[in-house]
Formats: sequence, C-alpha cells, structure tokens
Amino acid sequence: MNNFRYKNPVEVVFGKGTIATLSELIPAGTAVMMTYGGGSIKKNGVYDQVLAALKNHRVIEFGGIEPNPRYETCMKAVETAKKENVGFLLAVGGGSVLDGTKFISAAMRYQGADPWDILEKGAAVVDAVPLATVITLPATGSEMNTFAVISRDSTMQKLAFASPKVFPQFAIIDPETNFSLPMRQLTNGIVDTFVHVSEQYMTYPVNSPLQDRQAEAIYQVLLEEGPKAVKNPNDYDSRANICWAATWGLNGWINCGVPQDWATHGIGHEITAFTGTDHAQTLALVLPAVWNHQRQAKAEKLVQFGRRVFGLTEPDREKMIDLVLEKTKAFFREVGMEPSKKNYGVTDDVCRKIVERFEKTGTKLGEHGNLGAKEIGEILQLCD
Repeated sequence: MNNFRYKNPVEVVFGKGTIATLSELIPAGTAVMMTYGGGSIKKNGVYDQVLAALKNHRVIEFGGIEPNPRYETCMKAVETAKKENVGFLLAVGGGSVLDGTKFISAAMRYQGADPWDILEKGAAVVDAVPLATVITLPATGSEMNTFAVISRDSTMQKLAFASPKVFPQFAIIDPETNFSLPMRQLTNGIVDTFVHVSEQYMTYPVNSPLQDRQAEAIYQVLLEEGPKAVKNPNDYDSRANICWAATWGLNGWINCGVPQDWATHGIGHEITAFTGTDHAQTLALVLPAVWNHQRQAKAEKLVQFGRRVFGLTEPDREKMIDLVLEKTKAFFREVGMEPSKKNYGVTDDVCRKIVERFEKTGTKLGEHGNLGAKEIGEILQLCD
C-alpha cells in the first residue's frame, strides 16, 4: 500500500426529514445564498422545505446553474453574493450545483486578476466562503469531497480544481428528494458512481485489500440496487443505498494509498466540452474502451473484478476480460443507458479536435501517465 494522508471534516446528515435541521446547522444572522439549478426543487417540495428551515435567516437566491456548471454563470453568482454581503453558500440540488457553488465560494475570496486561473493554472485557493449542501441527486460524491468541475463556453473547456477550503461544512442527504428525479438523471447518477469507483480501483495491485473490498462493495450495491431503483423509482431503501454508495464513491476512503486512473474522466470531459453530452453518458462510452485499450496493464484488477464482483469463473485471462467488458456494458444498459458515439454526437471531427487538444497541451492520462494524444485517439476509436 502506498503512503497517504487523509482528512475529511464533512458532517453528513442522512435520512428522511433532515432538511429541517438546516436551522441549527447554519449560524444565525448569516446572509445565506441558496444556489440551485433549473428550478426542479420548486416542483418537488425541496425549495419550500429549505426556506421553511431558514425562515430566520436572510436568504438570497441564485438559480440557473447548469448541469455542466458554466464559469460565466458562476461569476454572475459571485457578483450577486458580493453585492449582498453573503456569508454562507448553500447548494441545493445535484453535484453540478454543488460544483458550481464550490467555485463561487473560492472565486469570492480570490485575490488574483481572474478566478479562472484556479482551474486553468492551478492557482492556490487561499480562502473561501463557507458552504454546505442539500444534495438531491446521488452521483458525483461532491457532497463529501474537495473537487469541482467547471466549463467555460468561450473557450470550450471543462476543467477541474480541488482544495480543502471548499469542503462542505455539512451535507444533508434525504433520499426522498430523489423520488421526483427524471429517469435520465437517476441513470446518470448510477453510472457516474460506478465510474468514480473504477477510476480508483481498476489500476494495478498494491496490496490494499481493505480498499479493494470497499470498492467492490460499492460496485455490488450499485449492481443490486441500481436496477431496483430504475424499476421502482419510489423505493426508499434502494434510493438510500444508492445515495450512500455515491457518497462513498468519491469521498476519499477507497483511494487511500492506491494508484488512481481518471483517464475516462479526462477524455469524457473533452467530449462534453465539444458536444454537450451528459457527463455520465461520456463515461459509459469511454470506460470500456479505456479498459480494453489498457487490458494488459489492468489485467490483474480486471480479472479480480470479474471474479469478485460479477462472480465469473472463466479461467482464460483474455476471455475473462472480454466477459468483464460485456458485463459492464450490459449493466449500463440495464439501468437505462445506451452509450454510442453516434447517439452522443462523437463524430470523427470531434475525435480529431480532442486529440489535437491533447497534442497541444501535452497532457498524459492514466495511472502510469502513459496515455498521450496518440493513445487517446486509439481509445476514441475503440468506443462503440
């Protein structure tokens, strides 16, 4: 196992009716900016619950944060928050709303000329406005980590940053808020979590049995509970288990002391930047292709995954890996996702632009740092 340091200060408040605890979690007398997306929280009752819990706080609203949060939108929120002297940010919605809010938090206190430098140049986040979340879509795990991904329309970029300064102070997770989600969002969340786990698990062995078993447990929960939730969207227990699996998928526990990949995300982000395709859809498209391309480097973990998670007994290594790829694609289809380049507008021209961008930046992906522009082009060709 590799050396590691781990700290996670996020308080999780989980279960039915927990939105009411907001009144005791946010300091009295604080001006709160409530951020949200397209307004679904006003249709499913979450908005009313939040306002009722914050009746003794001054609440400033900022809606319209996109599914792939835009830098341009976030900067409008920064302007409003500064004008209103906001002292606390509350993201109410899915991971995209929270990602956008993390960036708003950092940008409000950024002392440089352009907050985009946080994303593009890795400028340090020295300070940030306190934030928290009422998470309504299980997917990104953003409620218990330091990461955020932001897109910029003017440059067609989608970039990430991380800082302990943007850890949420608390995360309220009420699975009942998921009941009204469109099926597409439920499917996206299940697939997103599956791939998050894969980026931290499907690399090479370093004698980390606890982390491996934890990751395999999350996989198995998704395989068991995902189809149940798709068939019965109001099954509270399935929703609750998926919510907690999504949080575990990216809260740092399973990546302690192990190598990480993130090539699927790196390629998927570029597909989203050029086509607008849903984040999880790009991941479902790219993940099997990355595994196929890197089947020799990842062979030990692919075989272990096949045996422990899918229960496969095929003795031939190459056939086992083929079965793992087939079973993974079948699971994506079972929960409602049919990934294909044609469906998602990933044309030859889009692939060329992605490869050119990697050539220009010289970025290398993968746990071995060996996936450059040439290899990424090969992976794109392997996508269905």
